[in-house]
Amino acid sequence: MYPENLKYTSEHEWVRTPGDAARSVRVGITDFAQDALGDIVYVSLPQVGDTVTAGDTCGELESTKSVSDIYAPVTGEIVATNGALDQTPELVNSDPYEAGWLFEVIVSDATQVDGLMDAATYQAGLDG
Repeated sequence: MYPENLKYTSEHEWVRTPGDAARSVRVGITDFAQDALGDIVYVSLPQVGDTVTAGDTCGELESTKSVSDIYAPVTGEIVATNGALDQTPELVNSDPYEAGWLFEVIVSDATQVDGLMDAATYQAGLDG
């Protein structure tokens, strides 16, 4: 159910290596997270050039049900954000692993990604 080529966090973010920018990773939320949130109506993302720290809040997703924090899965510098979400935040719901991605970050230490969960471990945590 969850793409095998991604890494996952316990806060329901995914990380794809590589991102489009050199040395970057792409970040989004999982299908589980978008389903739990309900219809996304607004997305607040970090700014390009911002430095984020793994585990810290770096944005928000507002749905018809609630507002939920976005947590940085890795430490590094934001190099891109998904501008399409300004006009069509529902892409996070309809296509969370492709068109609904959130941001890209150049990871300060590439081994951080290795420490994230694989798809089987993430799925087991949801089933547990």
